[in-house]
Amino acid sequence: MAMKRVKLVVAYDGTNYCGWQYQINGITIEEVLNKALSDLLKEPIAVIGASRTDSGVHALGNVAVFDTNNRMPADKISLALNQRLPEDIRIQSSEEVGEDYHPRKQNCIKTYEYRILNRRIDMPTQRLYSYFYYFPLDIEKMREGAAYLVGEHDFKSFCTARGQAEETVRTIYSLDLIADGDLITVRISGSGFLYNMVRIIVGTLLRVGAGAYPPAHVEEILDAKDRQKAGPKVPAKGLTLVSLEYERYPAAEICGENKYWHYRIDQSRMTESGETRISVYRCVDEEWDGLLRRIIHQSCRNGAKRVYVTDLEKARLETGRCFGYYVLYPAGQPEGPAGTWYEAVDEWEEKKE
Repeated sequence: MAMKRVKLVVAYDGTNYCGWQYQINGITIEEVLNKALSDLLKEPIAVIGASRTDSGVHALGNVAVFDTNNRMPADKISLALNQRLPEDIRIQSSEEVGEDYHPRKQNCIKTYEYRILNRRIDMPTQRLYSYFYYFPLDIEKMREGAAYLVGEHDFKSFCTARGQAEETVRTIYSLDLIADGDLITVRISGSGFLYNMVRIIVGTLLRVGAGAYPPAHVEEILDAKDRQKAGPKVPAKGLTLVSLEYERYPAAEICGENKYWHYRIDQSRMTESGETRISVYRCVDEEWDGLLRRIIHQSCRNGAKRVYVTDLEKARLETGRCFGYYVLYPAGQPEGPAGTWYEAVDEWEEKKE
C-alpha cells in the first residue's frame, strides 16, 4: 500500500490548550490531532506543524502534514476528522502533497493579528480573544513607531532568547494597526517570527501609544539588540495566527536593504541552470559575516545548486574564507554586474567527517 503525505489547514481556539507542541504538563493541539487521526486511520499518526504556537494562542490557518498508508482520499480526511475533534479545533481543508513537502522548510509569508480592547471597562465576550488595556492609546503614534520595524532587520531586542546561536534577522513585509471602535487590531506579516516576537512588538507599541516612548525610540530599541530595552510581552490570548502563504515558485530576485546592509539575490537563472548570484552593494563590517552566512544559506535552501557572490563595496571576499559551512573559491567572471566573483561551496559533508 502506497504511503501518502497529507496537508491539513487547522483552526483552533487555543484557550484550553498548552500550545501546539506536545507537553507533559497539559493537553496540546498536536496531541489531540495525533490521537484523532490515529483512531480514524487505524495506524499511528504523528503530525508535523508549521507554527508551534504557544499556550493560549489561537489560529485560523495553521498548517500540518502527516504520512499515512490509509486509502481514504486526502480531501475527505478533513470531514471525517472533524467528527472526532472537540468543538474548539476544526480542520479547514485536507489535501495530498508531495512526499518531500515540509511545512517548516518552505518559504512562506506568516500573518498574525493581535487584538487590543482599549476602553474604560473590560467586555466579558472579548476576554478570551483580546488584551484589555485601560489607558487611552494614540494609534497614530503607534503607527509611526511600527513603521521603523517594517523591512529586514535584526529583531534580537524583540524576542525571548532560546539559544545563543539563534539567527535573529527577519523580514516584516507589513505592520498595520486597524481601529474599529474600541478594538485595535495589530496585523503583521513577515518571513517568519522569533519566539514571542509579535507579543513583544505589541507590548512595545503599547508603550508608544500610552506616551511612555516616543515613536522614534522604536528604532533605538531595534538598534540596541537587547531584549531589556523593549517593552513587555503581552498575554497570549490576544494573538491569532491568521494564515501561512507558501511560495509556489522562487522569486526572480530578493533584495534586502536597511542602514546596515544592501544586497540583491538574483534567482532568475535558478530554474534553468541552478545558479544564484548574490551582489552585496553595502554592508558595515560588523554585520558582514552574519549577512554572508545568512544569504548564502538562504540561496541554497531556495534550491540553488551553485551560488556566486561578489562584494561591490570593499572587495572583502577571499579564497578559502568560510561563512558557516560555505567556503569561497574563485569563480572567474560570470556574466553580470562588475566585480570579482567567488563560488560558495557547501562543505558540510567534509566538515562532518
